[in-house]
Amino acid sequence: MNDRERPVPVPPVRPALVALLAEAAQAPPGWAAGVTGQSRLDGDLLLDETELAALHEGLRRSFGPSVDLAALRAGLDLAALEALTVADVERLLPAEDAR
Repeated sequence: MNDRERPVPVPPVRPALVALLAEAAQAPPGWAAGVTGQSRLDGDLLLDETELAALHEGLRRSFGPSVDLAALRAGLDLAALEALTVADVERLLPAEDAR
């Protein structure tokens, strides 16, 4: 197997972010196991506007007011909103060692 054939390891999503997603979605047990960085907030996780607002508040409560999901979403067109992933949200978070 050469370097091109090797799968690129995908880092796991921060557990705190997965927990906030599950809380915002009011998800059943086991739901969080399927959350990856590539999961789309809309298309895969099926978060509606109320759940996205709850996620926004949870992110600010847990990581501070600089984590502004609403501002990120406000700058996106419809196609980009549909493509928004968990990894995009995770990039908003401060580095783990910065907290």
